[in-house]
This record gives sequence, structure tokens and C-alpha cells, in this order.
Amino acid sequence: MFQIGGLIVFCGLLTQTTALLDALPLPLGQAQSLPLTPALASSPTDGAGSLISALSNGLLSEGLLDSLTNLPLLDILKTEGGNSGALIGGLLGRLTSMIPLLDNILDVKVTNPQLLELGLVQSPDGHRLYLTIPLGVVLNVKTPLVGSLLKLAVKLNITAEILAVRNEQGRIHLVLGDCTHSPGSLELSLLDGVGSLPIQNLVDSLTGVLTKVLPDLVQHQVCPLVNSVLANLDMTLVHDTADKLIHGLTFVIKV
Repeated sequence: MFQIGGLIVFCGLLTQTTALLDALPLPLGQAQSLPLTPALASSPTDGAGSLISALSNGLLSEGLLDSLTNLPLLDILKTEGGNSGALIGGLLGRLTSMIPLLDNILDVKVTNPQLLELGLVQSPDGHRLYLTIPLGVVLNVKTPLVGSLLKLAVKLNITAEILAVRNEQGRIHLVLGDCTHSPGSLELSLLDGVGSLPIQNLVDSLTGVLTKVLPDLVQHQVCPLVNSVLANLDMTLVHDTADKLIHGLTFVIKV
């Protein structure tokens, strides 16, 4: 009986000692073995987020901001009659003849071009995507009226349709469908300028012309860039996106 009792006491002391040793910090440089636990499941790939990031980076790499900066607004505003070109089909010539105040514009410079956060939604049938490209610029308009410089903030959305197709070799890829400016998305606001009557008349005239001309002008600059970006996307991302669209699987999680 004594031997058994002594063994029980010894085991109890051993357990207590082991617990105390486990609580002590390890010496520097000595690794501590971690308990074997199941690895945490990795988060699922955010296909929509990856696509938005790739499209945004692609548009910037393709020179989107330079295209906005170099919009030929002064040339368009000064165009007379039927020389306005195919872009607006002579409309501006008729507008300028009705609005002589536009002749007072000496220069128009586009500054602070911005590509804001892209939006992506999926069609109800799941087979196409609609990419919203929100753009922003500041127009510096120089006029001879009391040496004033007008600053106009401009915001505009371009909407691009993205489709998945198979070519003759059976390979799937993404292509651009319809690409246009979102109706009613153009916003013009005066940031700086003298509040005199001539200036206000000029702002009103300028706003009226830009509302009719600027959306088409930006659209013709941006849409070819979207097409180029789609053609140069990472193939793994293309296949993943196209596969979901072809099968109508839920893809978009971000507006």
C-alpha cells in the first residue's frame, strides 16, 4: 500500500512540475513547437475585385489620364460651321453661331484628371458585365473679360459592356460590347470665377455646349482604351471571368 501511495504522490508532483515548466518562457533562439491544428481555410478568390483592379491599372497604363488632359476642347469650341468634324456632325458650329460669347475664350486647359473607383454589375441573366468608369477633370478657362480665369469641375461616367465569347479555335476571351456615356451622369460646377453678369453668361453658354459635346468626346477617347485593356488582361483572370459569364454564374459583388 505504501508503494502505491508513494507512486501516486510522485506522479502528482511530476504533473505539477511539468505544468510549471510549460509556463516558463523559452530561452532566446529556442523554437517552440506549436500544437498540430488544422490549417485555416484560405479566403475565396475575389474574382470581381481582381477584375476591377486589373481594369483600373490597365486604363491608367494605357494613358487614360493623358487622353483626358489632351482633350481638344479649345479647338472644338472654336470650330465654326460645318468644320466641326464627324465627331459632332456640325452641331457645334450651329451652337457657336448662336452663342457669340464663346468667342471670348482664349484658352481651355484640362487639369487634375482622375479615374475614380470603378463599378461593376452583372446582367440579370449572368452572361455580361457592365463596367462603370467614373472620370473627373477640372477645366481652366481663360477669358479676356476682366482678366478672369474660370475653373469648372467636370464629372462623367462611361459605361462599358463586357462579354465572353469563343473564337474559331474554341478559346474564350473577353470583348467590349456597347460603350457609351451614362445618360445624365455629366456634372458641371463652377469652382472659381468672378460672379459678374458677363462671366455668368459665359459660364451658362459654355455649360450648354459642353453638355452636348463633352460626353461624346470623352467616350471616343475612353472606349478604345477599354478594348485594349481587355485584350491584354492576364489569361488566368480572363478564363475565370469568361467561364463564369458563359455559365451565368454569380460574379459581381461590387457596385
